[in-house]
Amino acid sequence: MSVARRASRIVATAAVGGAAVGGGGLGMLWAQSLLARRRVGDPRGEPFAVDGVYGTGDGTPIRMVMLGDSGAAGLGAAAPRDTVAVLVAEGVAAAAGRPVELANLAVVGAQTSNLPAQVTAADERFAGQRCDLAVIMIGANDVTHRVRPQVSVRQLGEVVSALVGSGTAVVVGCCPDLGTVQPVPNPLRAVGRRLSRTLAAAQSIVTAESGGHPVELAALLGPEFAAKPGEYFSEDRFHPSSVGYRRCGEELLPAALQALQLTVPAGQQDSTQAHPA
Repeated sequence: MSVARRASRIVATAAVGGAAVGGGGLGMLWAQSLLARRRVGDPRGEPFAVDGVYGTGDGTPIRMVMLGDSGAAGLGAAAPRDTVAVLVAEGVAAAAGRPVELANLAVVGAQTSNLPAQVTAADERFAGQRCDLAVIMIGANDVTHRVRPQVSVRQLGEVVSALVGSGTAVVVGCCPDLGTVQPVPNPLRAVGRRLSRTLAAAQSIVTAESGGHPVELAALLGPEFAAKPGEYFSEDRFHPSSVGYRRCGEELLPAALQALQLTVPAGQQDSTQAHPA
């Protein structure tokens, strides 16, 4: 069965709370996880604090929130401006000619079930004011923690629908391709690739159906990460490096601009510097 058909079945059964698909694969993933963890290094340090105002210009700042897991938090990046949150914020500011007020509320280890709490934190961060843009990166921990894909997809759809309903433009960077993590042995790596790509495809469907803008990072960037693991992954060989995050940001920024109905000004090359709030 193709990835697209598996993804469609997940979305269809998620609406009615169906049973999991591919449970045997999830069991294998769990059984070999200890070996994988021994081969994958420990991440160094914590994600950078990147909350602040980016860009210059007149007008009320565009309120942007970054939600999700360690990828959204930027764990593994060498500098704050290499994180996806800052890359997108700077790009949006340059295109809009207005500053962007960024709050990165992503949490290392987060699963889709943790997104509602992050949305609540965003409401508190912006004192109840509507966020103009929410960028979400989520899914990898759902796969590694054996969350039923139907449950994960349903939870994502609910979050995206609620944000869109409140007037927030939503971009979802769908689950990355876990088959690109070289230290993970086969057949675990092959199982991870199948499960993560299927989840990503299902996330893409439910995001679009809920009014958001999906970006399938696994399909777009999986081959690049697999071909250049030493360049695209950080020292722990699991989280992206600055190069990897920059490629993610390059794929997510056009979707963010589309969601906000913005275009990049002709000849616009350099993004602006950050001014911490």
